[in-house]
Amino acid sequence: MRLRAQTLSRAGATRVLRPHHVPRTNKYRGKRSTLKNIKERIFYILFSFCHFSTAVSFLPLQLLALFIRIEMLLFGTWALLALIPCSGATEELFEVSVWPDQALVEFGQSLVVNCSTTCPDPGPSGIETFLKKTQVGKGPQWKEFLLEDITENSILQCFFSCAGIQKDKSLGISVYQLPEQVILELQPAWVAVEEAFTVKCHVPSVAPLENLTLTLLQGNQELCKKNFVSLAMAAQRAEVAISVRAQRADDRCNFSCHAQLDLSSQGGGLFHSSSAIKVLRIFEFSQSPQIWVSPLLEVGMAESVSCEVARVFPAKEVMFSMFLGDQELNPFLSWEGDTAWANATVRAMETGDQELSCLVSLGPMEQKTREPVHVYSFPPPILEIQESYPLVGTEVNVTCSGHVLTSPSPTLRLQGAPELPAPGEPAWILLTAREEDDGRNFSCEAILEVQGQQLIKTTAVQLHVFYEPRLEESDCPGNQTWVEGTERLLTCIPKGNPTPSMVCTWNGMIFDLEVPQRATQNHTGTYCCVATNQLGSVSKDIAVVVQGLDEDLSSTIFVIIIVALGVGVVTIALYLNYGPCKTDRRKLPYRQKENNKEEESQLDVQQAEKCSPHNC
Repeated sequence: MRLRAQTLSRAGATRVLRPHHVPRTNKYRGKRSTLKNIKERIFYILFSFCHFSTAVSFLPLQLLALFIRIEMLLFGTWALLALIPCSGATEELFEVSVWPDQALVEFGQSLVVNCSTTCPDPGPSGIETFLKKTQVGKGPQWKEFLLEDITENSILQCFFSCAGIQKDKSLGISVYQLPEQVILELQPAWVAVEEAFTVKCHVPSVAPLENLTLTLLQGNQELCKKNFVSLAMAAQRAEVAISVRAQRADDRCNFSCHAQLDLSSQGGGLFHSSSAIKVLRIFEFSQSPQIWVSPLLEVGMAESVSCEVARVFPAKEVMFSMFLGDQELNPFLSWEGDTAWANATVRAMETGDQELSCLVSLGPMEQKTREPVHVYSFPPPILEIQESYPLVGTEVNVTCSGHVLTSPSPTLRLQGAPELPAPGEPAWILLTAREEDDGRNFSCEAILEVQGQQLIKTTAVQLHVFYEPRLEESDCPGNQTWVEGTERLLTCIPKGNPTPSMVCTWNGMIFDLEVPQRATQNHTGTYCCVATNQLGSVSKDIAVVVQGLDEDLSSTIFVIIIVALGVGVVTIALYLNYGPCKTDRRKLPYRQKENNKEEESQLDVQQAEKCSPHNC
């Protein structure tokens, strides 16, 4: 007898299954039963004839001989049938076996099955199955078959016949399918605080379902575990779901699903598979955004606008989109705590009523708010001087008018104008230019009322008056004294417009007015200075005297003596005034006592006079 065996394994686990024995109908069972019944009936007839012959011994001899011949014929027939073995004895003579004795096959894979028998000379044999089979080997007492594309559980029958008797052996084949695809769903992916969300996990293809366990995890924490023992006969789809109420602490939590297929009870291994990690997002967005913008915008002018939303989570992920009409702005986003805001600069290009909108989005939620604005045009007033650089003594006309783009016409107020002009009319001043008007500022205000608000624009200009240069004594003294050895500059600043240039000469040489000179006796003398501009020139002689150090020391000593004498005189005067006062203060108590004594003596005299005899 030859036996062949093959073991299929995957991931280190042998896939075998405990067989399920299912009785098979034997197509030869009816023939064996018929033969046995014939033997029993002949034996029964023969036994009856024996009893009958004993009972009819009194019959005639010819009739008795006939019965004896019939009995001998039945006995011969029974003896011939007795040579054919009975079914019970034949069944004990050979066995049928199948390998493997249990089979666990992965979905769609193949299996090699070996059928063998102990019968020395077996008859017809083979396997009965609905699976695709191919005989791959055989021997006197065995056959080997390849089963292909096994996709469902089945029971295989291996049979052999021996001496006209057939025996069979059953093999249960179990199919398994690993949970290679584990799908996790978060519904929805963004959830508002205190709202419920569903965590759902399913495995599209897995078998056997009764050996599967699904576990839902939040991070490393187990949320739910489910097995499918009671669902073994259901469709091959495993699914588990749980509903959870969202909290802020759940934001950015990882959710996953773990599948475990345990085939150890069937001789297999333990297989694990997990889903991709899903991240849950939690948000809170209960308040509408607010826009901060001036109701009045000036065309062409940059204005700051902002949009803010409070009680929002997570604030740092809030997105802002801001528009002025169809013009999209570029906001700068900021956040702090549960508040987020966006600042932007808007520059309106068209006048009239427009709308500033702010769209705030967080996750799947959006809120939009709008604010009306009015865009106006109000350029500053135009302030003009007829002659920008007039000469001294000429007439100057200063005019202020409103800009042509300003509508309606503004009210103008020119500084120094005798009266206010009518709306739409310019304001003006006519004056005669003087030297003191050089650098004088003129300003003009334009007043415009827009949407009930009073707006003011101001323009200023400066008047420049041209006049010839002058060398005044205050700025260019004619007599200057220097101290020998000191660093000195010749002091002479000219006046005039345009600013005049200055040249000073000494002994026929140009004297540098910008570099300090160390004073010596040689600098003593007269300097000639000339100031010149486009309108003319003026000259002046400056006498410089350089004093020596001795003269300067004598002057210093004289000053010190004078100061010392002054201090002495003041001290003596104070002493003279303070001394008598102090002496009087010291004599005052004594004088008061003397006066008191005189008053008491006078009082005594008066009382004595009253009591004298002459008055009685």
